[in-house]
Amino acid sequence: MRRMVFSAVSMLALAAAAVAADPAQTIALTIYNSDLALVQDMRRLDIAAGRQRLEFKNVSAHIRPETVALTGKDLGVVEQNFDYDLLTPSKMMEKAVGKQIKIIRTNPATGHETPELATVLSVNEGVVLKIGDRIEVLRDDGIPTRVVFSSIPENLRANPTLSVTVQAHDAGPRDVTLSYLTTGMNWKADYVALFDEGRGAMTLQGWITLTNQSGVSYKNAKTQLVAGVMEGSNPSYYSYNRPRNGTRKAGTQPSGDKELADYLIYDLPERLTVAENQTKQVSFLDLQGVKTQKVYEYRAGWLNSDPHPNHADVVLNFVNRDRALPKGTIRVYMRDAAGEAKFLGENSIDHSPGGSEVAVKIGEAFDVTAQGTVVSSELTSSRKKTRYEMSYVFRNAKSVPATVEFRQGGFWRDHDVEKENLKSRRIDAATLGWSVPVPANGETVLTFTVVTG
Repeated sequence: MRRMVFSAVSMLALAAAAVAADPAQTIALTIYNSDLALVQDMRRLDIAAGRQRLEFKNVSAHIRPETVALTGKDLGVVEQNFDYDLLTPSKMMEKAVGKQIKIIRTNPATGHETPELATVLSVNEGVVLKIGDRIEVLRDDGIPTRVVFSSIPENLRANPTLSVTVQAHDAGPRDVTLSYLTTGMNWKADYVALFDEGRGAMTLQGWITLTNQSGVSYKNAKTQLVAGVMEGSNPSYYSYNRPRNGTRKAGTQPSGDKELADYLIYDLPERLTVAENQTKQVSFLDLQGVKTQKVYEYRAGWLNSDPHPNHADVVLNFVNRDRALPKGTIRVYMRDAAGEAKFLGENSIDHSPGGSEVAVKIGEAFDVTAQGTVVSSELTSSRKKTRYEMSYVFRNAKSVPATVEFRQGGFWRDHDVEKENLKSRRIDAATLGWSVPVPANGETVLTFTVVTG
């Protein structure tokens, strides 16, 4: 399209009915970790008596209009409209279809301007004009062109605007609160852990990452974060894409945080300015000396022979005694012999109440492996059950001993262990567990015979 400059005879028509906000206007944000936020816009307005229209500019472009509420003393809401058709050159041309505009061409050599009246016929993949008795398509031919409109269409706004028609009995200034839900805002928790294996402890720092894609900035906002799974906000996410749950045992300790029904509320200590299309990080947790144990885990879903050895998982176990932890990603570091922090791995945890036992898989052990073999399988005399003889070889190429926490799945209550060379224990209704000690640079063989129904 030809380079064009757009102007209008009267720009005042756009803002004639807008109500100016008091400088003491305050914004409060309550952000849920499910692409949802509650915005509360509190301001002092000078209200006239009778019916009038109030305009609130700079509301979220992703506002849910059906959730809007305006409250104030002696103020009744009659009607509300959300105008999100934003004022842009292309929108101005679209709204001018079938109407007359002025085209001003400038001769690049002389600077002479030639005005012409034109009717806009179409703006589909370009601008088609009727000028006098000819049809012309604006082209990018290097000739400067200005398009002049007589006015701005009534429903185009420089910013997303919410207009509310209200009825007031008396005139005068009063405090009002505009509240609404919007999508386009989210938060998540990220954790940085520095693990000291020698001390069996770690430091844990928590960061809140706020993302604002709602189409508007929020200045100096009082901000609260709500942790918990809220029904109706984004059900497909929670039904099918929930992160790996690292909470092995849910705790019962109070978190010290505020509660809202069955959710936790985190107050951020300072007011924030969250700009449009901005990602902001805020510290919310700093724990020292969290007791942590590194363990090796190996899990088998059923009784199979493995053609190759499998690496054991490396898992950090700790109890979050001090605070409830919202779901997020934990990234684990450890200092090497030179004292420099090196990245070990990361994983996700789900919401964990205070006192929960949390397990974080950070990777697979390079030099601790397990390999299973079905030694034999045969039907019992009743021919209704099968007797399996299993052998698992655990190898350790490390220069220090290791213990592998082995978990064998598929063992329901009707399964009987006839013999075993290491004592097992029941982990849950379908899982048996063994703690297998493996010497340095050596191996341990676990054998057991089980009858399954």
